[in-house]
This record gives sequence, C-alpha cells and structure tokens, in this order.
Amino acid sequence: MSLSVFKNTQFLWVALTILTCFSCGSQNKEKDVVQQEKIPKHTSTSLSIKVRNDKTIIVGANQIESYFSILKGKKVGVVANQTSVVVDSLMTFFENPIQIKEGDKKEEYHLVDFLVALNVDVIKVFAPEHGFRGKADAGELVKDGVDTKTGLPIISLYGKNKKPSKEQLKEIDLMVFDIQDVGARFYTYISTLHYMMEACAENNIPLLILDRPNPNGHYIDGPILEMQHKSFVGMHPVPVVHGMTIGEYAQMINGEGWLDNNIKCDITVVKLKNYTHQSKYSLPIKPSPNLPNDVAINLYPSLCFFEGTPWSAGRGTEMQFQIFGSPSSPSDYYPFTFTPKANEGAKYPKFKNELCHGKDLRETKRLSKLNLEWLIAAYVAKGKQKDFFNPFFTKLAGTTKLQEQIEKGYTYREIRKTWLRDLENYNNMRQEYMLYD
Repeated sequence: MSLSVFKNTQFLWVALTILTCFSCGSQNKEKDVVQQEKIPKHTSTSLSIKVRNDKTIIVGANQIESYFSILKGKKVGVVANQTSVVVDSLMTFFENPIQIKEGDKKEEYHLVDFLVALNVDVIKVFAPEHGFRGKADAGELVKDGVDTKTGLPIISLYGKNKKPSKEQLKEIDLMVFDIQDVGARFYTYISTLHYMMEACAENNIPLLILDRPNPNGHYIDGPILEMQHKSFVGMHPVPVVHGMTIGEYAQMINGEGWLDNNIKCDITVVKLKNYTHQSKYSLPIKPSPNLPNDVAINLYPSLCFFEGTPWSAGRGTEMQFQIFGSPSSPSDYYPFTFTPKANEGAKYPKFKNELCHGKDLRETKRLSKLNLEWLIAAYVAKGKQKDFFNPFFTKLAGTTKLQEQIEKGYTYREIRKTWLRDLENYNNMRQEYMLYD
C-alpha cells in the first residue's frame, strides 16, 4: 500500500508531463507504489492538475499520479457510487468532447468518467446500497443495469448478490474501490468492502483502495458487536463508531483474519494527504440520500438506533438524522413537529403523512461520543413499553445487552462504563492498522 506525495505550487499540465515529483514512504505494511507514471496525452482529454502546497486534504482518487501505472494495461472493475468523484479543482477537465458533454463542465467528475476519459479499460462497475448514482432508498433492491452515460454494465452488490460471483469477476485484472464511508459499523459500505475483498482474494484479483476521510474518525464508541448477531449491518467485532478510514479498515479485515477461511486480499491503499483523525472534513457529496449534511453524518451513529424502535429519525423530511419523534410522543415534552412525506431516498417513510412530535437536534454541537440520552428519554416517554425495541435494534447494537440495560433503567453513563474495557482492547488492536495519526 502506498502514497506518493507531490509538492508543487504551479499547475501541472499532465497531458504533456508530470513535473517535479518525489515519493515518500508509507506506514503501510502491505505494498509500496514507487513508480510514477507519466499520463499519456489523449486526443479527447485535456486535463489540468493543480497541486496545492497547503494543508488541504487530498483524497486518494485525486492522486492519479500514484495509481495510474497500476491501472495501465489492466481490465478494471470499479466499486463506486455517487461519492466516487475527483473534486476540489485538483483535477479538472477543461475539454473532453467524447466523454464530457458541454453542459457537464464543472469542478468535479465521477471517478468512472474520469478513468474512461483517460483511456483506462474500465469494463464493469459494481454498485453498493443506494446504487451507482445513489438514488435508491435504504434497503431498496438495487438491480443490475447499464450506466447510461458510459454504457458500462452495472452489477448490484445489494440485495441477494452482496458478494460478486466468479462469473461477474470474469476478465477483471484489477478492482478499484472508492466509496465514502461515515465511520459507523451499521453503515453497509464496509460490509460491501468485506465481500469484495473476499471475492477478490478467492479469484486472485488485486484490490486498489482510493482512501477517503472518515468524518467520524475522531472517536471510537459503542458496544462491540458479538458475532452471534452478525448481519449485513454489522459483520465484524468492532464498536458502533470504529474510527478508521476505509483503507485502514481493509487492513484490519485482512490482518484479523475476518475473510472466509482466513484468506488475504492483495490490497494497495492510495493514502490521503494532509489528513489526521482529528481533521474536520466536510463531505462534498451526500454519502447516501438520508445523510444530507455534516450534522446528520455526525448524529447518525447516535440516532440510527431509533430505526429499531417505533420512532422516526427523520426519514421522509429534509432533516434526516437531525430530528426524531413519533405521532404518539407527548407534545408537552416534545413540542417540535414534523410530517414525513415520500421523498428521494424514502419512498415509504415511517409515519408517512402523520404529524410527529419530537426533538430538533440541528443546532447540536459536534459529538465526540455516542449520545444515548435521547434514546433512553424516548423509551421513558413511551411508558417503557415492552415492544419499544424491535428485532432490528439488536442488529444495530450488535448485542442484546444494550436493550436489556435500557429496560433495566441504566443511565447512559452507567451503560458506557460497561463498554470501556472492550473499547480499550479494540483501540489497542486497531493501532497496527492505522495509516494516519
């Protein structure tokens, strides 16, 4: 795994050459990319790369110099969704009459469009939950299809086909994984990562991971998943908030032997530049339809527990995972009101067209630990009903203990104390796989 660092204060016209480049070592123990490949001039593409000498976070996808030589001459598969973009004016198409329409000119381009324009032989796209363009509801069946822009076949990795088959991987020499994660165990993109790593390992296909920041990477918290509760919303014995980037997490999957039969995937990580786990990173694109902004992403690990209760976490509004409530909650304690309606990402929201009373958390300060007080208060407000928690709650928690503790009247502080030893053990374990401070 590797990263090549390029420092230059001027525009680098890659269509002609790459100027003044040097490589730096990686903390990664897997594999180093040391060769810097000149990107060939294309008649259909004029590409400019502006490399900045400040502390701007540069994602893996924006460092084409680091991985172009790996893609060269390969038949490539790409695991991608709407977050898989080249952004921040670091890579900008100025002209591309074949791939980019006149009306599409902007300062960000999808990774697949970008690679195709550079004549990389992309032959297939694999799409996770919510689909390639990120429009599907949570849990909605995403079908195979064809990308209308590039004509490439799209294979869904959600529904029954979570792990690509040998036939679906046929002719692929190299797989690229570039999806924005949000750092929560039940966010299914790390489950997609697991299955893709396993399939690649079984079929001797190297996996190139273009790393992206974890917007909740500044902390770890929550109960550790117990493996008897393993599901697609929790596959590994990690806390609810795992505190790792996709690249780091992939190393942990390999290192801890979590793939079937303890096989190892041949992975290469293009590391982030100028990133630490304390970096504040505002996602340029919604990672999924119901995480519309930074506040929602930060609150998501805490509010997602409401998905396993008779309360809404705001799906069907424009305030998803920033509010919660229900039609039967006491209005004197929960004066804030909202009415879920069908929208993009929530065709059939809980309590559709019903007035809900709840709490507005949009002004909440950035969390550095889980907040269960909202959940506990809602349980009490509902009269401690026996059916408050449904079976999905245990899948989200990864244990039956959390529900039992809340039902027994434990406070949030008392509950969190029961996690501390496991969190310390997990933190010690993950250190071996960390790529960033």
